[in-house]
Amino acid sequence: MLSALAAGLHRVEGLFDRAFEARFNPWYQLGALGFFFFWVATVSGVYLFIFFDTAIVGAFESVERITHEQWYLGGVMRSLHRYASGAMVVTVTLHLIREFVLGRFRGVRWFSWLSGVPLLWLLFAAGIGGYWLVWDRLAQFIAVATSEWIDWLPMFGDTLARNFLTDRSVSDRLFSLLVYLHIAIPLFLLIGMFIHVKRMKLARTTPARRLLYGTLAALVVLSIVRPAVSAGPADLSTTVAIVELDWLYLNTYPLLDSLGAGEVWGLLVSITTLLAVVPWLFPGEQSIEAAPAVVNPANCNGCGWCFKDCPYEAITMTPHSYKPELRQAVVDPDLCTACGICEGSCPSATPFRNVAELVSGIEMPAFPLDRLRLETERALAASNVPVVFVFGCERAFAVTGIESTDVRCLSLPCIGMLPPSFADYVARQDRVAGVLVTGCPPADCYFRKGSEWTEQRFKGDRMPHLRTLAGKSKVRVLWAAAHEGEVLERVLRTMRTAREDAA
Repeated sequence: MLSALAAGLHRVEGLFDRAFEARFNPWYQLGALGFFFFWVATVSGVYLFIFFDTAIVGAFESVERITHEQWYLGGVMRSLHRYASGAMVVTVTLHLIREFVLGRFRGVRWFSWLSGVPLLWLLFAAGIGGYWLVWDRLAQFIAVATSEWIDWLPMFGDTLARNFLTDRSVSDRLFSLLVYLHIAIPLFLLIGMFIHVKRMKLARTTPARRLLYGTLAALVVLSIVRPAVSAGPADLSTTVAIVELDWLYLNTYPLLDSLGAGEVWGLLVSITTLLAVVPWLFPGEQSIEAAPAVVNPANCNGCGWCFKDCPYEAITMTPHSYKPELRQAVVDPDLCTACGICEGSCPSATPFRNVAELVSGIEMPAFPLDRLRLETERALAASNVPVVFVFGCERAFAVTGIESTDVRCLSLPCIGMLPPSFADYVARQDRVAGVLVTGCPPADCYFRKGSEWTEQRFKGDRMPHLRTLAGKSKVRVLWAAAHEGEVLERVLRTMRTAREDAA
């Protein structure tokens, strides 16, 4: 089921790739956009708070003054606050769906998934509380419905609903409490957001600059063209019969009438519980492929390259086991995702070493360096004509499907596992006309940093890098997601043509 959904998602993302380019595709930066919308809502909210009257009798009038008398700034800020909050709901929801469809909740990633579930409650609580503060007819409806909904819980009885029976019962003290809650809940949300990304090194919390500016411009234009306005002052002596709901934040309120308070509580708790146990409901296949990286102290010189490159902070550096002057890498198996990026970063991971069994300082039990060398040599030996050799990624376009007599392919769990020395090694073979290195787009690498680090290695901006003239002249890096096979094949045709012209 997930594979079919993933295929459909990739097709949608492909359309956005053509419209935005992969590095600016919003689908690849939903988490970062969520952070961005949070900060837009925070900055605009601070501005609104400066002019907001926290007294119950002055709240509505102060919002009206901000909206209409200060329309050129205050009105825009109010609209930005509302639209950024709504956009955060959209991006967070899409982010959750996308991570589920792509299976990015399994294994050690359970922590990020599980820590994100309570953030949904905080996000909706912050947004719903913001509607109360306007104290218009919509706020009155929300206040009465929410208090009755909460009062269903045995611990409350009907004490909360009494506060909204008449205008006199709503005191300034209660309203001030609502203001403080609207400040405190987003603070807890922010803390939770950083806990959510705690296990990720260099987690992306800011979208690409062009996407950021374009999104902000769109929000400003929307705020000017369709400003947020109030629905008339609240009057607890009357009953609100018709309101225009914000379906992003207030989608559960119609259910209170149709199902009842207890049933809605049951529904939300059930959904929350289901989300929380997703990593254990869909564990995926448990095999040696998921075994964490292992360190071979005899070949570890303490360079720290694997420590710098691990996207999940699974590696630390400690004093060496038996070489006092050196350090040694240590892997935390509870944090390792078995991506193999550390194997690609190790300076001892080179096929040019003249040893019977090739062992590097750190490598994957399921795909050790010696296996990588043997499979590379086996793929080279399978053809006796000049070839283009392709190193690919299992999570990106399936390169094994394009093999032919003059195209040899080797697919890795993550392209970040590939040491540049292997591209050097293959490029130096006389019958290899070119080497193509491909994988997920850097903006959407399944293991977060595999493609980005690989690109930097092959450019010479990150260690290790290409060292032979053949490697620097014959190797080409091209990123191709699962839906971008035609791009890869087009480049292969170009490399074949260049080979034939050289011949």
